[in-house]
Amino acid sequence: MKNRINGYRRLKFTYIKTTLFTLFVCILFGKGYTVFERAGENYFHVFINGTEIGTVGDADRARELLTEARRKIAMESEELTFIDADMTLNGEEVLWGFVDGEDELLSVMESALRENVKETMQRSYTLKVNEYMVNLASMEEVQSLLQAAIDKYDSEGFFGVELVHDSDREFSVLTTNVVNLVEAGSGSVSSMNFMAAGIQPVFNELGAGAEDNLEKDFSDFDLGLKSMDFTEEVEIIETYLPEDQLTPLEEAVNQVTKEQETPSEYEVVSGDTLSEIAIKVNIPMDRIIEMNSQTLEDENSTIRVGDKLFITVPEPELSVERMERNYYEEIYDEDVIYVDNDEWYTYQTEVLQNPSAGFRQIVADVHYVNDEEVSREILKEEVVMAAVPKIVMRGTIVPPSYIKPVSGGRLSSGFGRRNTGIRGASTNHKGVDWAVPKGTAVFASSGGTVARAGWGSGYGYVIYINHPDGRQTRYGHLSKILVKVGQTVKQGERIALSGSTGITSGPHLHFEILINGVQKNPLNYLD
Repeated sequence: MKNRINGYRRLKFTYIKTTLFTLFVCILFGKGYTVFERAGENYFHVFINGTEIGTVGDADRARELLTEARRKIAMESEELTFIDADMTLNGEEVLWGFVDGEDELLSVMESALRENVKETMQRSYTLKVNEYMVNLASMEEVQSLLQAAIDKYDSEGFFGVELVHDSDREFSVLTTNVVNLVEAGSGSVSSMNFMAAGIQPVFNELGAGAEDNLEKDFSDFDLGLKSMDFTEEVEIIETYLPEDQLTPLEEAVNQVTKEQETPSEYEVVSGDTLSEIAIKVNIPMDRIIEMNSQTLEDENSTIRVGDKLFITVPEPELSVERMERNYYEEIYDEDVIYVDNDEWYTYQTEVLQNPSAGFRQIVADVHYVNDEEVSREILKEEVVMAAVPKIVMRGTIVPPSYIKPVSGGRLSSGFGRRNTGIRGASTNHKGVDWAVPKGTAVFASSGGTVARAGWGSGYGYVIYINHPDGRQTRYGHLSKILVKVGQTVKQGERIALSGSTGITSGPHLHFEILINGVQKNPLNYLD
């Protein structure tokens, strides 16, 4: 019995040893298990964004596999993909251990990266014009946008836009070249033309000279749109952007071609009025007054040469310049001819000849920026009926100026119809009144000769002064006269003291200006 028990124990021990040996062999030679040399950290757990995805026996190889996983994802499209992938390796030293196969680990890495795609950047193109920029999804959309800008002024489709590399830029930047599609594809050089190329320029030069000497008829001119280009420099840069930063083509075309209100400034020149400026800048007059409310009150506001008015000019983001050769017929007027008279004042004029309009035919090169004409060069003009100019004689002598004859004072009665409430006072006031205290100094409004100085019925004490330009000034209701008839006075010289003589309700100065013997509103002539 005892021998049986011992034999059973030996058999069990042998079985255990055999089992352990078999397990050891499986560990050493089975798939996925590796024997490691004891040389520090030799077994690594791979984590991506904190999640363990496998094990490797070589840290550098894990990094290579991550790079390969990124590359495979990037090659699936032309878009630029950003992935949030933080890989960490936790190492330890072991004698043997299970490691993942590279194909399996690469696949797991790809899946992990796809789950952590942060942002996809699309290949796109940024078009820049001055400070304006727009992002488009493709080069075809860039081409369509630019073509739409010139098609706005080229209904026949004669011109197209080429995108060319900007040789002045260090980086790969495209710019534009507007070409005449008709001329670009109009012909080819035959072998005969090629052989004659050496002497052809000579014939061309001779022919051009002969044509210049011949008078062209109107039918000889090739009319229509001759040239186009963009006025601003256009830059196109390839880039990568998120989809939400791209502008749809239709919206981009609307932005670039629609006229925007651009702030500008207009300087007033001689002869300008608000109505004429409104016509010049094509902006309603009330809108100009609104934009300049600090300096303009209404359409009667005074403007002076050199004043600057704020205006908004309608302009598209991308402007187009073009030249058209046009034939037209027009009724025209000759410029006014002035004949100077050194014995007349500048406000004196006389028409010596009345004008009449003429009629002419014209061929001209007309240059535009957008819809605005900027210059015109006449190539041929034929007058069918000559215009007759207007001839005007005008004076050259600068007339004397007129100043307010009292300092201060309140304007108590204006020129024209009025209710007086005073017996004997005129309801048609022939001058203006300034209410001033009795004894206030009265000055000559302009230099001249005293024609009257004394009592003047309703005027009370009054002074008349004749001036070199034929005008006369009158000063009434005086308390004291300081000049005599025939005396010459200078502008600003004291001539009297104010009072309330004659028909008056209180102390004031009555002042008149007469032109050709007729009273005019003095306020229209005072400096």
